[in-house]
Amino acid sequence: MSAFARIPAGWFVMGSSDGQRDEGPPHRVWVDAFEMAVDPVTRAEYARFLAGTGRPAPRGWDNPRFAAGELPVVGVSWNDAVVYCLWRSYRDGEAVRLPTEAEWERTARAGREGDAYPGGGGVPAWVPNGGKGPLDGPWPVALGPHNAYGVRGIAANVHEWCADWHAADYYARSPRRNPRGPDAGARRASRGGSWRHAVTISRNSARSKLDPSFGYTDYGFRVARDV
Repeated sequence: MSAFARIPAGWFVMGSSDGQRDEGPPHRVWVDAFEMAVDPVTRAEYARFLAGTGRPAPRGWDNPRFAAGELPVVGVSWNDAVVYCLWRSYRDGEAVRLPTEAEWERTARAGREGDAYPGGGGVPAWVPNGGKGPLDGPWPVALGPHNAYGVRGIAANVHEWCADWHAADYYARSPRRNPRGPDAGARRASRGGSWRHAVTISRNSARSKLDPSFGYTDYGFRVARDV
């Protein structure tokens, strides 16, 4: 069962002028307090969901590289992740959901406004192989220290689905309080690095996006909940 860390309410500067075009403009936003899962959803946790619902296994499920219970589940589409949240909310009697992009970035920054990466200006020392990839597969979710907000492994290992639709120009029109992305779109937002990329961790502000029906073996997710 996932543990949760409380992320305090507050303002922070979201985005960057140093990355891709969709990371700008940097803008100050307020995020209400919420809770973020300390770790991404694991293979073992997702297996209980499959057993309880009979839903098809995600892409790569039978590949031994992804089979250990302590690894992040991979191959999960955005649609799958949302159904998992609904199932788990019903099972536990407490609603969980995907985090917004703003919530995800606030968690990754953990109060360190000027840092490019979680915890500093460069690739953290704990990231396997100095952050150089591609690797043979993802690493266990418990690898690495907790950040200042109590969350572990964020921005590295697997892409993590967010709740928002993605729009490259959204930051120019984003509301200042609790932005939740555009009302519609073609692709859903995701954040974080990937074990199969040349660099396995992403910068705090880096954005990615994918069709919500696609499931790739470097895509996972972590859940959030309201307080």
